[in-house]
Amino acid sequence: MEEKSFSIYGLSAGVKLADEICNMLGVKREEIETIRFADGEILVRAMNSVRGKDVYIIQSTSWPVNENLMELLIAIDALKRGSAQSINVIIPYFGYARQDRKARGRQPITCKLVANMLTTAGATRVMTVDLHSPQSMGFFDVPVDDLRSTQELATTIIRKFEEDHITEEVTIVSPDHGGLVRARDVANRLGSLAGNIAVIDKRRPKPNVSEVQFVLGDVKDRICFIVDDMIDTAGTICNAAKALKENCAKEVYLLACHGVFSPPAKERLTEIINNGTVKKVIVTNTIDINSDRLFDGLEVISIASLISQMIKAMIEKRSLSDVYLQCNEKIKKLVEKIKGIK
Repeated sequence: MEEKSFSIYGLSAGVKLADEICNMLGVKREEIETIRFADGEILVRAMNSVRGKDVYIIQSTSWPVNENLMELLIAIDALKRGSAQSINVIIPYFGYARQDRKARGRQPITCKLVANMLTTAGATRVMTVDLHSPQSMGFFDVPVDDLRSTQELATTIIRKFEEDHITEEVTIVSPDHGGLVRARDVANRLGSLAGNIAVIDKRRPKPNVSEVQFVLGDVKDRICFIVDDMIDTAGTICNAAKALKENCAKEVYLLACHGVFSPPAKERLTEIINNGTVKKVIVTNTIDINSDRLFDGLEVISIASLISQMIKAMIEKRSLSDVYLQCNEKIKKLVEKIKGIK
């Protein structure tokens, strides 16, 4: 790779992940200056020339959502006015993705609004990880790559077979009907290691509130891995874990791509870990989790390898699908290894 032909930047909510990605690519993260004025205004300026370069900006629009989003928009505009050849925006956690439809009258579709803002600012390509609704890619008028974290989650489950000496088949659980595709994807990657799939039927009377109706699938005396796209206030996933235990599940693990952990998530998750309902909570590092939101029993796995491989493929003008094929082959080998041990 020719380092001079591209630049990689990490904004306030993406510095750590950008550093990890750059280390894997063997390149230096370029410096970008973010100044916050007394009245709250933000000024962003790249410290190196970007004229004619392909630039990659890494920034999650996690808490504080609006400030991180505004910083990203200003950075895109700055690089566009610096004559960058292309501006590839990597948003590991895409805020406002849940506002992708009008659930009631006079509500906005804010996901579409944010997509328009990114395009207007000057983004020529957008890359996300586990969009809440994959069809939201249609909101953008530029190419969008929605990376899936299922291979990382599947690899983590395989690792748990070794670490926790799991000998029986496991059950992959979706916390709602909408997550069945994700659960099925993880189960398919695990092959014979996943015995079956279960789903929690729930109703949501209002935002951030969910009620479990029943568990569909056999979970009795089985080790269950609940797989979701995000954990926000943790109400849904905690209720799902309790429902599995009430249906005599042997052990329960919680896996999600995005660890949002809005209050009172920390208290809820700490409680179900301490009382033995859940053995471990596992999320990826799409969000740089603040220290005050960390808790015992939390494990953070890295998504940097997948993103770095995708960036390398883009730089070398190769198909991104080949990266997935390589990941799938690695997972197959890991599954065969575990089957050999069992």
